[in-house]
Amino acid sequence: MCSIFGIFGLQPGDDLQALRRQSLERSQRQRHRGPDWSGVYIDNGGGGSGAILVHERLAIVDPAGGSQPLLSADGSLALAVNGEIYNHVALKRELSQPYAFQTESDCEVINALYREGDADGRGPASFLNRLNGIFAFALWDSAKGRAIIARDPIGVVPLYWGHDAEGRLRVASEMKSLVDDCADVAQFPPGHWYDSASGQLTKYYERPWRDYDAVEGVEVPLAELREAFEAAVHRQLMTDVPYGVLLSGGLDSSLVAAVAARYARHRIEDGDRTEAWWPRLHSFAIGLKGSPDLAAAQVAADMLGTVHHGFEYTFEEGLDALPEVIRHIETYDVTTIRASTPMFLLARRIKAMGVKMVLSGEGSDEVFGGYLYFHKAPNAREFHEELVRKLDALSNYDCLRANKSMMAWGVEPRVPFLDREFLDVAMRMDAAHKMVRKGDPGPQRMEKGVLRAAFEGYLPPEILWRQKEQFSDGVGYGWIDGLKAHAEAEVSDRVLAAADKRFPVNPPQTKEAYWYRHIFEQFYPSRAAAETVPGGKSIACSSAAAIAWDASFAGMADPSGRAVAGVHNDAIAAAG
Repeated sequence: MCSIFGIFGLQPGDDLQALRRQSLERSQRQRHRGPDWSGVYIDNGGGGSGAILVHERLAIVDPAGGSQPLLSADGSLALAVNGEIYNHVALKRELSQPYAFQTESDCEVINALYREGDADGRGPASFLNRLNGIFAFALWDSAKGRAIIARDPIGVVPLYWGHDAEGRLRVASEMKSLVDDCADVAQFPPGHWYDSASGQLTKYYERPWRDYDAVEGVEVPLAELREAFEAAVHRQLMTDVPYGVLLSGGLDSSLVAAVAARYARHRIEDGDRTEAWWPRLHSFAIGLKGSPDLAAAQVAADMLGTVHHGFEYTFEEGLDALPEVIRHIETYDVTTIRASTPMFLLARRIKAMGVKMVLSGEGSDEVFGGYLYFHKAPNAREFHEELVRKLDALSNYDCLRANKSMMAWGVEPRVPFLDREFLDVAMRMDAAHKMVRKGDPGPQRMEKGVLRAAFEGYLPPEILWRQKEQFSDGVGYGWIDGLKAHAEAEVSDRVLAAADKRFPVNPPQTKEAYWYRHIFEQFYPSRAAAETVPGGKSIACSSAAAIAWDASFAGMADPSGRAVAGVHNDAIAAAG
């Protein structure tokens, strides 16, 4: 994981030295993402269109080599990537024509695939759907004066773009590197690619399971679900540096840790690049003193045999960090800020221990309907359609939080539940098998019952069947309550009443939201920056559409999972 910055469309007469200095300064703003090395590439265009690429590297694979931008042997291709390509070894074997690789980087295969697709006329669409990984990249073909920009299917890795005053295209991993120069800064959409030669933005990621009619009636055996997830975790253990797992003690992070621990016990496998620098798996958790997550994480760690590190933070420490958190995560979304702050503090502790990569449990709730409001889904079709909406929105919420709050300290988060191949298995299942069935004594008495059942025996029952806690709740209920109280003291009723005048884009509806928006504006005052954050009503992390599932939802403004916590207890009571 790293950061990229690029300017495309340089013309004769442009001051290359001035643009080079400016590019280095803009890229330096996101150097926290890649503190290990910096690389610069400049093509003056030779009388045509030119480009500048800057890369800030966090060395995970091939630390001694693999510096970027990655150049082809003839120097005609330059590639800057933020991410990991988990199936790069298989992709190299499948190449139909030889390619002279210059490094051991997993990302260099993109250059080879581009050249192959360009030679046979299929273009980038021929390989983007073959990549299994998390990525955002900018590829420059100097022979054609052509830029290809692309982002992974779910948007696990951030990417922004815009145009400067001279009309040149600029891209960057984080918005902070573009806001001073691009009045139209925006998020680059996940699952899309852009071709500067045609000016077209094209969606490449389309899956049959997005349509409920394609999955209705489909059952996925528990063994297939379990094996697909184990394979996803194994793929994402690809690393040449110390790694660990985030372990909140909830179902999702505990399953990731359980599977990773099984592989960690026999790390050396012939032809398998999963050898750990640490002989034992380390796990990490954070919370206020006495938090639910810290207690549950210790139970899970004791059972799994991880070297566990449970860190406490105080409310004051979280409050002190909050402005810096908002600057890093580049959003004013309430739930995201609540959860990002303890994660930001945890990342700093992890980095201090020498760890550069962690596996995390994000995405499970969007795949299996783990949020408590899913109990109110009226039928399988609406349940499934909400899952698809939630997956489409992840780049604005949980993926943004996990990536930016961890990468603020140069720690790369990986998310096996969002592995491309695992999604094709888990989302192929009819949502009828994921829904909670009130009164059912079996696994579906509870949210994510099918996932829990698939991993019977992997975790202690008190962890395997633990109720969903949103991360911002699980670190300690005093965290959210304290934030609300602080906002109440900071923002008056009169000021909140005029919120739509000061903030016409997504006006805040609560004092806590107003307070966060005020801090966000100090770093990112433009209207375009405000528009990069989605709006709309939500109940316990729902989409706006799901509010219609229950009449009581319309009057609930708090996105915390506690807003609908009663539905879980109701379901358990009905099951007897």
